[in-house]
Amino acid sequence: MQPDLLELLTCPVCRDSELTGADDAVTGSALICSRCNASYPVRNGIPILLPPSFDASDVHDEIDHMHGHKHDQADYYDRGVAEEFEISRPNGAPEAYRWLLAEKFRRSIAGLPQLRGATVVDVCCGSGMDAEMLVRSGARVIAIDISEGCAARARARAERYGLDYLVVVGDVEHLPIRTASADISYVHDGLHHLDDPAIGLRELARVARRAVSITEPAEALGTAIAVKLGVALEREDAGNRVARLRSESVSQELAAAGFDARSKRYLMYYKHEPGAAMRLASRPGFRELYRGGVTAADRLLGRWGNKLQVTATRKNAA
Repeated sequence: MQPDLLELLTCPVCRDSELTGADDAVTGSALICSRCNASYPVRNGIPILLPPSFDASDVHDEIDHMHGHKHDQADYYDRGVAEEFEISRPNGAPEAYRWLLAEKFRRSIAGLPQLRGATVVDVCCGSGMDAEMLVRSGARVIAIDISEGCAARARARAERYGLDYLVVVGDVEHLPIRTASADISYVHDGLHHLDDPAIGLRELARVARRAVSITEPAEALGTAIAVKLGVALEREDAGNRVARLRSESVSQELAAAGFDARSKRYLMYYKHEPGAAMRLASRPGFRELYRGGVTAADRLLGRWGNKLQVTATRKNAA
């Protein structure tokens, strides 16, 4: 792990305060805020930088989201399979599934400053899929998730694939990152979990010195129809409403923080876990038809699509 990334960490309450013990955060037992003296534990090499008053009882976890049940209700085998999938995906998944996620990532970094050597805060990182893609693109990454389970899987991914990034447990509404200390802040399907996504947007803007990348479900007519048909969720399994975003609202928030934002809708649908259809679309002779069909559908209907990509650059950035 790159030790200088630890210098970007701060108290999620005070912001921009120094954390004593940060030089030894991977092996130390606690980090102490130099301003308010709050103590933050380090468990299994992962700093837990949640506000002291934070209630973690309703924290969203990818595996609970996938299976619709809590940890103590999960069958060992089902959870083990789910954890393995989350740690590795899209590695080992059908080719069509990998292609879709690669396309989504390509859209998310188009228009950003050069990633090679850039410091990226990957917020709501889940089990580290985007952190892996960012590192492989040359970025220096701090991967943050509110779920300790997700953070542990993100770290397991790094160890499995020989990736170098820092994993932290933190809340997107109180990011434990110093103001304007990262080159880029990045989120993929994380803000829609919030009651008020604007709070997360402001935090993403606060910590980014140069640019912000946001990929989220869009507020779209097609999505509304999909919800009615039961294809898309109105509420997560955890009970929270899926807050689909409007490009105008996102751009206004980012403009108020000093960013020029460019937004684009596009059409993309896939199940979280690939099934028989994805395996068929990955077979020789079918993959070209599938890719062509997806591309054509997006060209025809993308402006009304279910996905929203917003890329913003700071107005006074060098």
